[in-house]
Amino acid sequence: MNINIIAAVAANRAIGYQNDMVYFIREDLRRFRQLTTGHTVIMGRRTFHSLPKGALPNRRNIVLSRTETDFPGCDVYPSLSEALAHIAEDEQAFIIGGASLYREALAIADRLYLTEIAATPPQADVFFPAYDDGTWTVESREDRQATDGTPAYAFVNYIRTARHA
Repeated sequence: MNINIIAAVAANRAIGYQNDMVYFIREDLRRFRQLTTGHTVIMGRRTFHSLPKGALPNRRNIVLSRTETDFPGCDVYPSLSEALAHIAEDEQAFIIGGASLYREALAIADRLYLTEIAATPPQADVFFPAYDDGTWTVESREDRQATDGTPAYAFVNYIRTARHA
C-alpha cells in the first residue's frame, strides 16, 4: 500500500480556520479530486464534519474517531494503524486531514502531494506539521501565478528519501 498525504498549505503552514480551509483554489480542489478519486481517503472526525456534502463520492472514505461511529458512507476505525490494517496491499491511501492525523501519518507516508500557497492567511488555527527535515525530496513542481482573488501557489510532489528515527 502507498500512503500519501494531500494538503493545501499556506506559507506559514496554515491549513485551516474554524474547521474550514484558509484558501479555496479551484485548481487545487480539481487536483485533489483527480488524485484521490478511485482510491481510499482517510480523515479525522472534524475533517469529515467540514465536508459540505459528507462522504466524498467515488472513493472509499475512512474516518478515524474514538468517540463517534455514525459517518454515513464511511468506514470508521479508532486509529490510523487499525484503518491501515483494513486497506488492501495494492491500494493508494490518501491522508486528507486534519492536523493531528497529518502529524501522525508524516512518519509513515511515502509521498506528499502539497499545494504550497505563497501567502499567509489573516487567520488560522490549524497548521500542517513541519516537513523540511531532510526526509523529503521534490519529485515535481508546477508553479502557478497569482490571479484575481487567488494567491500564487505551486503543486509540489515530494517523495520520501530518508526515514527519521
